[in-house]
Amino acid sequence: MDILLLFKALILGLVEGATEFLPVSSTGHLIIVGDLLAFNDERGKVFEIVIQLGAILAVCWEYRARIGHTLASMRTEAASQRLAFNLLIAFLPAAVLGLAFHHIIKQYLFSPITVALALIVGGFAILVIEKYAPQPDTHTVDEMDWKHALKVGFAQALALFPGVSRAGATILGGVVFRLSRKTATEFSFFLAIPIMFAAAFFDVYKGREILHAIDFDVFAVGFVMAFFSALLVVKGLLRYVAHHDFRAFAWYRIVFGVLVLAYFWQ
Repeated sequence: MDILLLFKALILGLVEGATEFLPVSSTGHLIIVGDLLAFNDERGKVFEIVIQLGAILAVCWEYRARIGHTLASMRTEAASQRLAFNLLIAFLPAAVLGLAFHHIIKQYLFSPITVALALIVGGFAILVIEKYAPQPDTHTVDEMDWKHALKVGFAQALALFPGVSRAGATILGGVVFRLSRKTATEFSFFLAIPIMFAAAFFDVYKGREILHAIDFDVFAVGFVMAFFSALLVVKGLLRYVAHHDFRAFAWYRIVFGVLVLAYFWQ
C-alpha cells in the first residue's frame, strides 16, 4: 500500500468535495492541486472524474426525499413533470457542446495557466453581476419555466472552459435571469446530477483501460472524502446564500488566480 498515494487521494478528494458546488471551479482546483502533487498523469485524470461521482452522490443524498418524490410522482404531478423537463432542457446545451468539443477542451484548455486566467476573469464577472443583478421574480424551483431552464443551461455551457466553474455559471447565471439566490443554488444542485453523471461515465468509459483493481483503495479514499466534504458544503451553501452574496468568492478567485499565474508562469 502506497501511503503517499493515499494521502494525495485524500487531499484531492477533499478539494473536489469542498469546491464542486462553490463558484470557484472544482476542475480548476483539481488541475492545480494535481499538478502540485504530481498526480496529473492519465491515471490522475481518470481519478479526478471518479471522485466527482462522490461529490454528486452527496447532492443525491441531501435531496433524496425530493428526488424520490419527483421520480415517484412523475406521471401524476405537474410540478414533478415540470422539474424533470426543466432539467432536461438545461442539460442539453452543455451536453451537446461537451460532446462536440470534448477532445479539444481536454487537449488544449486543461492547464494551470488557462485555469488561472479563467479564475481571474470569472472573479471580476461575479463582481459585475453582484453590482448590477436584477431583482428576482422567481423564488422557488417549482416556479421556473423552460425559458429559465434553457438560459441556465447555456450559462452552464460556459463551464466547459476549465476554471469557469459549473456551480458559479449556473448560480450566477440564474441570478442574472431573475432567479432568487436560493432558487438558483438549488437548481444548480439538481442540474449537477445529470450533467456530472453523464460527464463522469463518459470520461470513465473513455479511460477504462487505465482503471485497474490495484488502484481501488486510492479511488475509494478520494471518493469517500469527496462525498463527505461535498455534503458539508451543500448544507452550508444554502444557509450562506440566504444572508450573503458571492463577492467573497469573487475576490478569492482573483487572488488565487493571480497566485497560480505567478507560480506557473515560467
